[in-house]
Amino acid sequence: MADEIATCAFAARLAPTLKAGLVVHLHGDLGTGKTTLVRAMLQTLGYKGRVKSPTYTLLEHYQAAGLHLRHFDLYRFHDEDEWEAAGFRDEFDGNNICLVEWPNKAQGLVPQADMEIRFEMLAGEKFSGGRKIEVRANTQNGRECLKALQG
Repeated sequence: MADEIATCAFAARLAPTLKAGLVVHLHGDLGTGKTTLVRAMLQTLGYKGRVKSPTYTLLEHYQAAGLHLRHFDLYRFHDEDEWEAAGFRDEFDGNNICLVEWPNKAQGLVPQADMEIRFEMLAGEKFSGGRKIEVRANTQNGRECLKALQG
């Protein structure tokens, strides 16, 4: 992925493959495109409202194309008590699509990912700070989405 435009194009291809109950972990350093991907997926699905990073709220709720999406950003997440108090466990109900940035911050609390998307900024003259995105499927649901994405 060369830039933000390519990340949005990838999101446009990924969005139609999403199905209820999917858990997607988004890995990457700050500024690598995780929220950009989520924003572009929501826009592809027809969401017209403002899509903001849940950096401070930790969770944003969205509905689009008959789907319930939950966008978590756990960068500022602190402990298990916070997880329980916020009711995050209830969001992983098999109906919501959960897109989780920084899942490692809540290791052992966040359910296994059906799919993992890794973002990496590439340095050097050749890439001019472009992005690399890798997708891995961990479950049958994830493999079905990945197959649809590649097909």
